[in-house]
Amino acid sequence: MVKVPLYARIERELRARLARAEPGDVVPAEAALAQEFGVARMTVRAALNALEADGLIERIQGRGTFVRQPPTPRPAGTLSSFQDQVRSWGRTPSSRLVEAEVRPATPEEAAALALTAATPRVVSITRVRLADAAPLAVEYACFPPHLTALLDVDVETGSLHRALHALGLRPTLGSSTLTAQPAGPDGGRLQVPATEPLLVETRLIVDQDSMPLEYTISRYVGSRYALRVTFDVHPPESGENP
Repeated sequence: MVKVPLYARIERELRARLARAEPGDVVPAEAALAQEFGVARMTVRAALNALEADGLIERIQGRGTFVRQPPTPRPAGTLSSFQDQVRSWGRTPSSRLVEAEVRPATPEEAAALALTAATPRVVSITRVRLADAAPLAVEYACFPPHLTALLDVDVETGSLHRALHALGLRPTLGSSTLTAQPAGPDGGRLQVPATEPLLVETRLIVDQDSMPLEYTISRYVGSRYALRVTFDVHPPESGENP
């Protein structure tokens, strides 16, 4: 049997308490928690660091630690700017560029973007998306090869969608597929174990002329990001048991 580290057990207990708390409630100080759990302060600090990375608590220098308002789930049928969404949570968005290049397209990318050349290529931009420096997702975005101007955009502080609008392109309609996959190599970028399951959204967006514009795979840490799905409930077909 794998032994759960002490800090992880404390983190799990604190998560349960935070689920019952209200935004703005005070979180006990490290010294108080260390005394309560009978551990060293550094053990408590490791648990609090994990909670802070997931956006569940906020440390304010000179004031203390407080319960943070949890992120509002994004409606799955709507895609807004990542920056606008994170700001709506009262947090600061940023991105860390991993790679920006023109490269050969994978078969999936070529099919999604309707590329017909014998050796199709894509403009590929990979970023880690963050809120208050906590990594939420790794985003693999691909665009048709004529959009090399996107490689000159400041994608760490700027918005790709705003850049597309500046080029006269308007993302208008999209479709997504949701799956779950282990973090794998992205675990290091997201500060989670490689075995941790991620929420994976694969989406295709078309422009105002219904031409494929963007094919993106976003790999989210499930405890830091959520999607809300609204659906219809179909009645059972005649002759079926309910």
